[in-house]
Amino acid sequence: MAETLIRGAECLVTMDGARREIAGGDLLIRGGEIAALGQGLTTTGTVVEARGCVVTPGLVNTHHHLFQSLTRAVPGGQDALLFGWLQRLYPIWARFGPAEIHLSARLGLAELALSGCTLTSDHLYLFPNGARLDDTIAAAGEIGLRFHPTRGAMSIGESAGGLPPDSLVERERDILDDCIRVIDAFHDPRPGAMVRVGVAPCSPFSVSRELMRDAALLARDKGVMLHTHLAENDEDIAYSLAQFGCRPGQYAEELGWTGADVWHAHCVKLEGSEIDLFARSHTGVAHCPCSNCRLGSGIAPVRAMRDAGVKLGLGVDGSASNDQGNLIAEARQMLLLQRVAGGSSAMSAREALEIATLGGARVLGRDDLGALEPGKRADIAIWDVSGIEAAGSWDPVALVLAGPTRVRDLFVEGRRVVEAGQVKTLDMGRTLAEAQRSVRRLMG
Repeated sequence: MAETLIRGAECLVTMDGARREIAGGDLLIRGGEIAALGQGLTTTGTVVEARGCVVTPGLVNTHHHLFQSLTRAVPGGQDALLFGWLQRLYPIWARFGPAEIHLSARLGLAELALSGCTLTSDHLYLFPNGARLDDTIAAAGEIGLRFHPTRGAMSIGESAGGLPPDSLVERERDILDDCIRVIDAFHDPRPGAMVRVGVAPCSPFSVSRELMRDAALLARDKGVMLHTHLAENDEDIAYSLAQFGCRPGQYAEELGWTGADVWHAHCVKLEGSEIDLFARSHTGVAHCPCSNCRLGSGIAPVRAMRDAGVKLGLGVDGSASNDQGNLIAEARQMLLLQRVAGGSSAMSAREALEIATLGGARVLGRDDLGALEPGKRADIAIWDVSGIEAAGSWDPVALVLAGPTRVRDLFVEGRRVVEAGQVKTLDMGRTLAEAQRSVRRLMG
């Protein structure tokens, strides 16, 4: 079995149970698994020198909309709140097809890889002009990232009191049938899986109560996870109160949307009782600080959630509301916002890195990932801290305070996806030119 030795790192940040940090550390990969950590390790296989580098577990992105990578900084949506922003973007997304969905996913996945991400979820909730979840799964296979796509959906259009245009909604029976199709075709429940599929009605304001309940029943019958948006901003809360007569947390609980197999995106406006509910039920949260800032949604109660024991990971959200897909930058933004809200001791650099790695793995139900330990999968980020970004830093592990925002090397399942700061699995120049042509067509 092929071996790769990462040798002589300035520090291995393990995220193991003791949170060990191994100075001058080596890490041995055998196949797709971490075989050993320590000092003075040897191999007859490939050696990757890591002098001047910090080695961490791969970062985990728990919420994204990869299809949005072709609609960054759209005029008319740059300064809107959530609902107005969506109404500006829906007509553009309605012109997408399989080619745009696939290209946009490749762009977003490559951007994530360069920021240290080895596993990403994705929430695709519209399927215009023949697009399918298969298009994003194919893109992830090409780039080489571990992938947790979710089959999203919208079923209530404007004519029925929903937010999306009628042209982008689907019949609920068709939605459930396609969920079954993609789960049967792609979901892999085994440890080390490269693809797992989830079920993800878009939001309480774009699907019916019946679809939320039926989706939960289907997901549990199939043994897959559930995902949706929840409590994102004040408009979201007002809609829930007006339409359902309760807050989002209560709505989720009533419909079976709490539990260890559920994670919700945003949760900016959760109250204390809802935080306690999520902690008791082991419900996960994908925190998206940059998008929450960009859309003026607010600062999520991350400190309160962490202190209560809520499972918490990071998400970059879609590139139309961020407008970037850099996960290590997301960790920095989280730390800074928590200090704005709670003071300078509200979050440490190490806690932010833990949330970005181990925290995200736990949210997505991946106990085979998130730490550098023998037996875990070999998803590994190598950060060069010898450059200008970290010059003068006294603490190389404090990457989110002083460190690079692009990895030098990235391994997924023991295979190198990024080498010397370049995505090995993508012709970047050709892909960027293709993206420019696609944007011009969408603008026309």
